Amino acid sequence: MRSVEAWKRKQLKDSELKAAYDALEEEFARAGELIGARAKARLSQAEVARRMGVPLSTVIRMEGGRLPSTSSLVKYAKAVGRRVEIRLTKAG
Repeated sequence: MRSVEAWKRKQLKDSELKAAYDALEEEFARAGELIGARAKARLSQAEVARRMGVPLSTVIRMEGGRLPSTSSLVKYAKAVGRRVEIRLTKAG
């Protein structure tokens, strides 16, 4: 049985699939930041939603990589005991 990483490496040899995967890199990074902050706070998605005063589906969408509004991001950060810091970095 192959590992997930081995399967992923094989799949990403396809140039079209790799281009599509690479295009999603920023979404994956955003999702990872949110999920990581929630995990460090030891909160469930439902608890974050309750603290934010929003439906659970909102938290699920945010953690799925969908770009949230700044106000939603601030609410999420506050719910998990964090603050938002926005930086612009050089591309490439």
